[in-house]
Formats: sequence, structure tokens, C-alpha cells
Amino acid sequence: MPEKVAVSPKQWLVAGPMHQWRFGVLTALVFVGMVVVWSVDGCTIKNFIQAWRLREDYISFKLNATVDLIQINQNLTLNTPNVHVSATQKLNQNDPNSFSPLPSLSQTQNYQTGTTNFSSNSSANLSQLQKRQSGNQISENLRWVSVELEPNLTSNLLARWLTPGGEPCKDSRTVEIAIRDLDGGKMVELSAGEIHEFYFQALDESGKPRCLGGDYFETDLSGGSWKSRPVVKDFGNGTYLLSLQVHPDFSGDYNLTVILLFRHFEGLKFSPPRFVYDRELRHIPIRFFRSKAKLPGLQICRKSDFTRDIWSGRWTRHGKNDDCRISQDGRYRCLAPDFPCQKPWCSGSLGSIESNGWVYSSHCSFRMFSANSAWKCLKNRWIFFWGDSNHVDTIRNMLNFVLNLPDIHSVPRRFDMNFSNPKDPSQSVRITSIFNGHWNETQNYQGLDSLTDEGFRNLLKKYFSEDTVPDSIIVNSGLHDGVHFHSIRAFSRAAEYAASFWEEVMESIKHRGLRVPQIFYRSTVATGGYARSLAFNPNKMEAFNGVFLDKLKQAGLVSGVIDNFDMTFPWHFDNRCNDGVHYGRAPLKMKWRDGEIGHQYFVDVMLAHVLLNALCAQ
Repeated sequence: MPEKVAVSPKQWLVAGPMHQWRFGVLTALVFVGMVVVWSVDGCTIKNFIQAWRLREDYISFKLNATVDLIQINQNLTLNTPNVHVSATQKLNQNDPNSFSPLPSLSQTQNYQTGTTNFSSNSSANLSQLQKRQSGNQISENLRWVSVELEPNLTSNLLARWLTPGGEPCKDSRTVEIAIRDLDGGKMVELSAGEIHEFYFQALDESGKPRCLGGDYFETDLSGGSWKSRPVVKDFGNGTYLLSLQVHPDFSGDYNLTVILLFRHFEGLKFSPPRFVYDRELRHIPIRFFRSKAKLPGLQICRKSDFTRDIWSGRWTRHGKNDDCRISQDGRYRCLAPDFPCQKPWCSGSLGSIESNGWVYSSHCSFRMFSANSAWKCLKNRWIFFWGDSNHVDTIRNMLNFVLNLPDIHSVPRRFDMNFSNPKDPSQSVRITSIFNGHWNETQNYQGLDSLTDEGFRNLLKKYFSEDTVPDSIIVNSGLHDGVHFHSIRAFSRAAEYAASFWEEVMESIKHRGLRVPQIFYRSTVATGGYARSLAFNPNKMEAFNGVFLDKLKQAGLVSGVIDNFDMTFPWHFDNRCNDGVHYGRAPLKMKWRDGEIGHQYFVDVMLAHVLLNALCAQ
């Protein structure tokens, strides 16, 4: 039997010509392959390295793919200046109360959130991050931030409010928040135009995440020429989503303020002053830099624009007189009456609202009416107001500031009058206003329950039993309801009854063959300053607005919405523009609630123009 011989590698390499030839070919092929790889665009390797590095700093979520949420949740660290929390709570995907950093993103069209991106496409997400790092960001198909009225809002609100506790993360109380991408104490830089979304987590006093929602956060984004209320979405599990957006024309330095006003629906209770928290949790400097982003241009509001249930607007400034002083009659005539609006933010005379350059816009912009155009619109029309005393202020301001009737210094809570154009008596408008804070116009704090009085119901029906009926109805309620009703459930029943009452009135008009009036729901104001902690606090008013609108829509009554809550919110943090519950008190050179002489009234004058836009829109 032949003997087995071990051959060393060196012997194998030089064993024969055939082996040497094969080794040469192999070496050549390896060399050519390396040249081909190195010749590929260097950015491919660079991007791979960047992607590997980014993975350690950024968490990208692919919404439409299967994601190991538990692993992500275990790796997610939340940081605040004073609290360090590791979100290691096990996540149950079938439990709506479990903590999750990945709720549904249904509010916005562009899912960029500063340094962390939440996107429906993780590959595109990485590309956006790389473009931002290179300073060559390109954005397409941008949208304005928006909010929609939640379907079945009333029942869902009641269910969340009554969610049982029984677990430490539910029974604890929020004292802090953690915003992963905004905390750190440094200036945050974001591109103007895009919607930047930031998840934040509610924390208890021990720094642990809460797993129940219902906290009411007041948010404010303010710059020299911009004021808005950033949208906060509550996912009901202790996680919230904050959305920031500034138009590229207003790039610059801003401050984001986040205040925790009430914890877990406590603002909806009968005695909210006992529960108010009112702590500023964040005051973050943000620099919005100008980018190539383009937002859809705002158009003057048309009739269809008033079908939007909730507005997400902003106040912008287009002029300023630093030397402006209050006049003897309490007015601030800072800019010339014919100081023009700057398109697309408004149309007409900006100086007429006496705001020193501020104007409100939302998903559309508004026309500032001259006396002539307002009278032309209102000629031979009948406008019916049913609501609280804020209607009284708005009617007076419309008469004084818009319709050029300055001698009407006040209007009562309940009246039915015709007003004529002093320059053209052929132009007149009938205005009826019925106070709904109480069935007795001299009393208060009954709200929608005023309809339980038969005499009050008959009074209202009388105006819709004539040969002609109002062309338009402006409805609101809330301030007096906040004091009267012990719970959201009780208010819900009253709102449902009110909707059925007006549905009956409208049906009676149809049966007589008359044209049914258009009904505009005007949301109740965001109460300001000291009133933020009272029975008609913003938390409760926003909830009541939603519930009443929900009931009116279910009855098929709403022709349009005028979101006075969104208009007033940026000015509600103090009493400079309000006395707590009214934004349209008549100008007066006297000491105001905040200790200064005089007050600002332009917010309600702006509302008067918005009402005219709704009434006159085509």
C-alpha cells in the first residue's frame, strides 16, 4: 500500500506549472475586482459608514413595516435637564395604555422631527438626514399643519376620562416631561416650512414614565413677528406629539414654551382651582433657518374653508410703530388706517384693526372689510346671535370699527334692532342677539340649561316663526356652562338637548317652505390670565367646544365653524388682551386688570372681520 505523504503549502504552490497558472489567474481576478470596487462612487462607501454611525444616534421608525417595538422601547432613553429616565417598560401592543414611542401619525403630511425622524419610509428618512447634514435639504409636497375633530369625540373623551387606574404608572401624577430631541439646553435649529414633530413623555415625581394621558399642556411658539399654538396630540398612554411649523418668510429666533396647566383631565372637574398645576416645564430657544421649502400659498377664505372644524392658525406681524401710545379714548391708532395688508396673510387695510401690525390667518387668510364693502355684504340681511356676552362685544366692535357707527357705545345682552349705513340709508342690516348664559338675561351661569325654561324656548322659536327668518345664525356656548355643569357627562346631555332643539326649529322652517338659515358655530374663547385656573379654564372650554360641535354636527346643523378658541389662544397667557373672559371690551383709558393703563382689543376686532368673511364668503 502506498505510503501517505504530507505536502506543505509551500510545496503545493510550486508543485507544477498548472498550479502556478491557476494561481496567477486567481491573483489577477482578485486585483481586478478590487479596482472595480474602489472605482465605485466613493459616496456609496461614505454613505454606508454614515448610515452605520447614524444608527447609534438616531432611531428611524418604518410605520408600515413590522417593527420590534419592545427592543426599540428598551433602547430609548429619555433625557431632561433634571431627570434621566430609561424607558424600559415592557410594551404590550394590544394594550392601548402601554407606553409606546410609536403612535399613529395622522395629523401631518411631512414627518420630520429635528434630529430624530419618524417617517413612513425609513430609507427616505436616512436620505433626509444626510441632506440636512450636508446643508442641501430639498423638500417637496409640504403641507400646513392641521388638526381634525376626533370622530365620536364625546364618547371617546368620556372613556378616557373614566379609564381606571390600579397601576403605579396610571395612579401617579405628571410633574415633568422628557423631549428627547429638544432637551439639552442648547439652541435648537430647524428648517422653516417643514412640520417638525417631537414625541415627549409624561414623567412622575420619581422620573418614571406615566402610562395614562389626559394632561393639558399649554404651548406657545413666539418670535418677533409670529405667534402660534403648536399642536399637541395626546395618545392616551402618557405619550404626546408636539408639532412645530414656521413659514420660511418668518425664519429667525423663537421661543417654545410648554406649560402643564392641569393633570389627567382635572381641568374638567367642577372645582378646577383646587387642582391647577400651572408650571412652565420648558422654555426652549429655537432658530428656524430659511430653506428651499415651499408651502402652499394661502388664499382668501371661501365658503368651503369654513367647513374645517378645528383651525391651526397663527398671528403674523407686518408693521410696527414702537412709539405708539394710547389715545384719550383708549384706542391704539399705531398705524395709518389705510396701512395695507401684506399678501398672502390678509387683504385690505391692516391698520383698521388697530393691532400695531398683527393679523390672524389659518388654512386660509382673511379680508379686512371697509365700511362700504361690509355694508354691501350685509345689505337687507338678518343675522341672529345666540351665545354668551362675547357676542355682545363682537357686535359692538363690528358696529364701531367696521360699519362706521361709533356712537353706539354698547348693546344689551338681548336685543333685536335694525342698523342703517349713515352714508346710504338704503343699506341696513337686522341684528338679533339672545344671551344664552341664563334664561333670565340679568343672571348668569346656567348655560345650555337655559333651554330647560319653556319661556326661553318660546322666545327663541318666535324669531323663527315670522314670515321671514334669519339668514344666518351664530352660535356659541361655554363660559357659563363651565360654572354650571358638574361634569363633562352632564354638559354632554345638555349639548345633545340643545342640538335637538335647534334641529326641531330648522325642521319647522323647512316644513313652511322657507330657506333654512346657515348656522356657524363660533367656539368659545381661551380664557386668559387669572381665569386660566377657574371653572371656565381653557382645558374645559376646549373640551366643551368639541362636545357641543360634535352634537351639532351629529344633528346636521353646522354650515361652518369659526374657531375663536384658536384665535385667542396665543394671547391668553396674560390679561393684556382680555379681562379673563372677554377679548373685546370697549377701549378705555383706565387702569386694566394687569395694572397697566388701557388694554388691547384688536383680537376681537379681528374676529369681527372673520365673521364677515364667513357671512360674505362665496
